[in-house]
Amino acid sequence: MPLKVALQMDPIGLVNINGDSTFRIALEAQARGHSLFFYTPDKLAFVEGRVMARGFPIELRREPGNHVTYGEETEVDLGEFDVVWLRQDPPFDMGYITTTHLLDIIHPKTLVVNDPFWVRNYPEKLLVLRFPQLTPPTAIARDLQTIREFKARHGDIILKPLYGNGGAGVFRLDPNDRNLASLYEMFTGMNREPMIVQKFLPDVSKGDKRVILVDGEAVGAINRVPQAGETRSNMHAGGRPEKIGLTPRDLEICATIGPVLKEKGQIFVGIDVIGDYLTEINVTSPTGIQELERFDGTNTAERIWQVIEAKRGQ
Repeated sequence: MPLKVALQMDPIGLVNINGDSTFRIALEAQARGHSLFFYTPDKLAFVEGRVMARGFPIELRREPGNHVTYGEETEVDLGEFDVVWLRQDPPFDMGYITTTHLLDIIHPKTLVVNDPFWVRNYPEKLLVLRFPQLTPPTAIARDLQTIREFKARHGDIILKPLYGNGGAGVFRLDPNDRNLASLYEMFTGMNREPMIVQKFLPDVSKGDKRVILVDGEAVGAINRVPQAGETRSNMHAGGRPEKIGLTPRDLEICATIGPVLKEKGQIFVGIDVIGDYLTEINVTSPTGIQELERFDGTNTAERIWQVIEAKRGQ
């Protein structure tokens, strides 16, 4: 039976249809006979006991510049839907967190993907802390002395915002760098959050691997190679995607974290692996499935919907 599917995401009219994972997931849902409703996070509301959203029924097609047709704007009760996708990009701020609290109210009667309770409690750079045996030396701190001591121990480090995404605000500080105090002042002047620092991994020059997991199982990987002279390999920051396979170490990492992801309802997850180390577990709005499909022919969107349909008793 067809499912009623709502997409909570950034404006769908602006997405890159050849790279955006949400678009590919939605296109697969449509091909399977499910109906689609789109709204942006600012149109989510709690009104007198119901979780409501104002948006549009949509139809999608893979036509550049003509990829979406909107129906009439309407307000819907999300409690009447079968599936809601939580897919807006970070920053993982209080606005984002509030949407997870509202969607908690309707889940699991309405299946919210990924489970909003655990998206809220397992943001990208914090879930990895549960697996120190898999990660490079890491510290999370707002105290400058703590960060300085970490840098003194490891020499070459990466400093980045705790709740950022897409490679924004990522800095490499090598042993000769003199900018730590200035960067600290900049970050602490912007917000009250801690920062995350990790030992720099030279293997990043060979690429930052994005491994895709569906319901806790690895389905494939792409390699993201940074531009010459660039530390960041994120595709948002100009990283180049390349075909790559899964190594025994990748499979070991996935076997360790996969059961936790499955148990916590994290159906679609993208982890970042540099060399032998796990650096992030992305549960908010991971990307990479279109590149994986082009490289390996792996239809991750199909796998995702098979899991969801099974959970919905289809």
